[in-house]
Amino acid sequence: MPRLKRVLIVTVTVVTVLAAVLGAAASWLYTSADVSTAGTRFGRALAIPPLARPTIEADGTKLFELTMQAGQKEFTAGKKAETWGFNGAHLGPTLRAQRGDKVKVRIKNTLDERSTVHWHGMHLPAKMDGGPHQMVEPGDTWTPQWTVDQPAASLWYHPHPHGRTEKHVQRGLAGMFLLDDDASATLALPKNYGVDDLPVMVQDVTIDGGKLDFDRGLLRDTGFLGERTMVNGTLDPYRKVSDELIRLRLLNASTARIYDFGFADDRSFSMVATDGGLREMPLRLDRIKLSPGERAEIVVRMAPGERAVLRSFPHEGYGSGWERRLAGGDDTFDILELRADKVLRPSPELPAELAKPEVPDGSDSVRERYFGLVTSSINGREMKMDRIDLTVTRGTAETWTVRNEHGTPHNFHVHDVQFRILEVNGKQPSPELQGAKDTVLIPPDTTVKLAMRFDGPADPNTPYMYHCHLLYHEDLGMMGQFVVVEKGQKAGTVRAPDSHAGH
Repeated sequence: MPRLKRVLIVTVTVVTVLAAVLGAAASWLYTSADVSTAGTRFGRALAIPPLARPTIEADGTKLFELTMQAGQKEFTAGKKAETWGFNGAHLGPTLRAQRGDKVKVRIKNTLDERSTVHWHGMHLPAKMDGGPHQMVEPGDTWTPQWTVDQPAASLWYHPHPHGRTEKHVQRGLAGMFLLDDDASATLALPKNYGVDDLPVMVQDVTIDGGKLDFDRGLLRDTGFLGERTMVNGTLDPYRKVSDELIRLRLLNASTARIYDFGFADDRSFSMVATDGGLREMPLRLDRIKLSPGERAEIVVRMAPGERAVLRSFPHEGYGSGWERRLAGGDDTFDILELRADKVLRPSPELPAELAKPEVPDGSDSVRERYFGLVTSSINGREMKMDRIDLTVTRGTAETWTVRNEHGTPHNFHVHDVQFRILEVNGKQPSPELQGAKDTVLIPPDTTVKLAMRFDGPADPNTPYMYHCHLLYHEDLGMMGQFVVVEKGQKAGTVRAPDSHAGH
């Protein structure tokens, strides 16, 4: 009995000490997990990506040149980080085209690793989509071409190699692709690129000794979350402006972080466009939440001589308080400072009406489908490159119900199409979600209904993707693929490309 008593005392002591250590570790992890850069001293002029100048071919086709290459960039003075970029050391130029343009992009891969270039938000043939089936080997060139047939919008391009997308985007392979059309050209909107119409490509980074650090850290189920932000590759950026109204084309180009954009002084702004183009009318807001891959165009009014700080605020939508803390929901970032000149050019008032979104309303959907999201799978299945998950008929509309069945935030992106959000948890979506979208945030235990039409060219053997755009989740296998076929046609056979990088 004395021996048993001693054993019990030792056991209780060990368990108590272990519980105390674990509790202290959990407390430290929780209290140290939030980040704030509020009060940033903005000391670097914002870089504006150059507009790519295409060559015009004999038939009028606009030919753009993109080279994927390795390089070095000084994020901090005197210290060079290893990076990737298009046509330079880091990030890429802005491509621009008009609705109706014939476009061709010659992409050369000079990296020592295969990659792809996906045109996020673009309506185009599956073989030109730049998904994981259109790999570009080191030393090879890929030249997709298509005709632009969609409204004016702020799109972007980035790699899409299965199992490696997060790393390729983090290293710097990303750029914007702006579309124009006749209707948008007639509207009194700020449209002088780099002057009163600014690309704002936001990414979070961690810089350790001048180098980029991609460590996810402990219990980061959402993926990589950086300690600071940059815009267009610029840390702590400011931009001098000379106009009363400034248009910001916001792009969340981070791989996992969700931002809730607003201004530090809580001024309101007008939201004029969603992922897929202009809204029906401007919407007054003081916050706009964007998950990875989402875009929004906002217009803010400046007064002479003032400064306005674009900030990302703490926000809800993460499930538990623990998940919110570890997934970045308690973080604050000062993103960009706008510095107005003492004398500003007058800007016309925003139009009361903009454009009607060209997305279905669900009334003519011929089929409904369900998608359950969990970190490494959709409907219980991990992505398989040689498996066609869905077959859709060209020219038809469908309603997709997507539910986050998990305690971690997810979002949902569909290639080739823009969709209309019909419902969020059975209710009408909030006004900022009422427009053409290709990516939607889905918090834990949330269900969204999406209406979309598949009117692109049929190709039974080449799939498009649908997936979570938190890229760590996508790389784990939270992705599926579908083909578009003619009525009565069956799906063909898709072959997984030889790869050491995917599942």
